[in-house]
Amino acid sequence: MMPQSQKLIVRGLLCLSLMLLTPIASYAWEYASQEKNVWHSVQLRAGAEFTKKWNNGIHLGISEDLRFDMFSTTPVNNAFTDFGMAFNKSYTTLTFSYSPLKYLKLDAGYTLKLMGTKDWSDPDEFLRHRVFVGVTGSVKVNRVKLYLRERAMCEMRTDSVNPLEKNKYNFMLRSKLGVEYSSFSKPVKPYAWVEVVNTLNVPEYQQKNGHQYIRRVRTALGVKYKINKNNGLDFYYRFNYGYDRDINITKKAGNIELTEELGYQHAIGITYNFGW
Repeated sequence: MMPQSQKLIVRGLLCLSLMLLTPIASYAWEYASQEKNVWHSVQLRAGAEFTKKWNNGIHLGISEDLRFDMFSTTPVNNAFTDFGMAFNKSYTTLTFSYSPLKYLKLDAGYTLKLMGTKDWSDPDEFLRHRVFVGVTGSVKVNRVKLYLRERAMCEMRTDSVNPLEKNKYNFMLRSKLGVEYSSFSKPVKPYAWVEVVNTLNVPEYQQKNGHQYIRRVRTALGVKYKINKNNGLDFYYRFNYGYDRDINITKKAGNIELTEELGYQHAIGITYNFGW
């Protein structure tokens, strides 16, 4: 049986997620014109993660994630183009986590993000900084582990932007619900998760129906393979649905042009995990 305190924590996290993800109906802004771009892409990802654990529940994590575009489509006729391997992004992350209880974890960290599609001659174009804090509640029944993670983050641009069209500091909430299965005799651990990313502070004209909106929905299927006590591999497939609203405020009569961008991305990846 699950302890009563553990039930209360998990129920509280579920209620918080539902409140933050529930859409609120309201009025719509008026725009001069509206367009919609639809993208499809396939990525190959490779990463490595080092973890240091202490007996007091404190963990240190350092990871590197490299992403490469294999091919993508054009938004005009949905034809495939850009075949071949092209660098897209890299994420270098430092994370500290603390588990005061067996079923509760707190974490905080920093990510340096490189945008491979930007102008490499100007660091303000391709550099992004991200900080985050989060809390994870988990329940384990026999060999099945169910967890819910809420993570608030802020991504900082280094280039100049029009504050009416874009934010220099973007705040988001990422809610992830996942399940893992641990085999008793085999070194494999299959898992699945779904994550929803909500905007928290997009500019007034960028809002959807006068409110913030769901920006990303991510799903994943994978399996972790334990080589030995300190080394392992993570093989996964991820599908990402992205929704963005690009605003352009023209000088003539203050017209507002909106372009909705929908992205459908398939990603296949492998991560090498090591630590002690």
